[in-house]
Amino acid sequence: MSTPSPVIEETDVKLLSEIPAHYARLKNELGKRIVGQEGTIRDLFVALIAQGHCLMIGVPGLAKTLLIKSLAEASDLTFRRIQFTPDLMPSDITGSEILDETADGKRAFRFTAGPVFTQLLLADEVNRAPAKTQSALLEAMQEHRVTTAGITRDLPAPFFVLATQNPIEQEGTYPLPEAQLDRFMFCLQLGYPNAAEEVRILQETTGDIPAPLHPVFTGAVLLEVQRAVRRIHIPSSVAEFAVRLVRATRPDSADPVAIVKRCVQWGAGPRASQSLALAAKANAALDGRLNCAVEDIVAAAKIVLRHRIILNYRAEADQISADHVIVELLKSVRR
Repeated sequence: MSTPSPVIEETDVKLLSEIPAHYARLKNELGKRIVGQEGTIRDLFVALIAQGHCLMIGVPGLAKTLLIKSLAEASDLTFRRIQFTPDLMPSDITGSEILDETADGKRAFRFTAGPVFTQLLLADEVNRAPAKTQSALLEAMQEHRVTTAGITRDLPAPFFVLATQNPIEQEGTYPLPEAQLDRFMFCLQLGYPNAAEEVRILQETTGDIPAPLHPVFTGAVLLEVQRAVRRIHIPSSVAEFAVRLVRATRPDSADPVAIVKRCVQWGAGPRASQSLALAAKANAALDGRLNCAVEDIVAAAKIVLRHRIILNYRAEADQISADHVIVELLKSVRR
């Protein structure tokens, strides 16, 4: 028996119809500080309304941190930044119990909340901390809560983690465990600006103090939009295509694609299918539609799958990237 799809109510339709306008205003505000990066801004907005976390990979100087800080300012979300370093401890992220003296002279433990208690968290250069510290984010990212000293505390809603990673420097870094990578809905790769954009960057960032940004929506509105996006219907044919695509990334599948059998060590898990579906719903809403299409899955395939496909030594020797594998899969998987 098939599961009934969520019913889109009149209030949901109104919320969904306002999403393109929200995005246009957000892009306009961010454009006051960010030159180019239109694709990245759209992907971040899609992740925001789909309740997903993002890993952003790019060389220094591409405005990753500035973009995230500006996004928080333009969306009126509380913002904290953690600069990951090798000596960072889990309690520096989640918070710790401090022995404090009460007004009546007694001693008691008092919890001091860490920077994870925010709505938008920037985990800057997340791969510079060891696995023990990186794992402090796992429960927060998946469950939107933190357990310290045996007590579970909910995080503010909405909760959104944006992590940055430098692909050049590998000395003193710790690769993210697959379990943590899988909790990022998207992996966004930022490239260099073109010549005209680089001239604008030079002119606009070496002058006076940039103008402040004006919030285009609040956290409360974002929560309502996120709930409405999840009510968008995804047809069985689209859902089946998403699952076929994810299953095709696995080299031990019944009939693996040649490039997967030769170059992939481990494929994507079921969470990738969920991320594709949510991204498709958000893309549909951003385009003003109340129904998902296969094209919405295709549009999100690279940013959803590239960090979930683990390549083997043959792929490294032949300089085959995960993106190349995904392109070949999209040609091979039946739509």
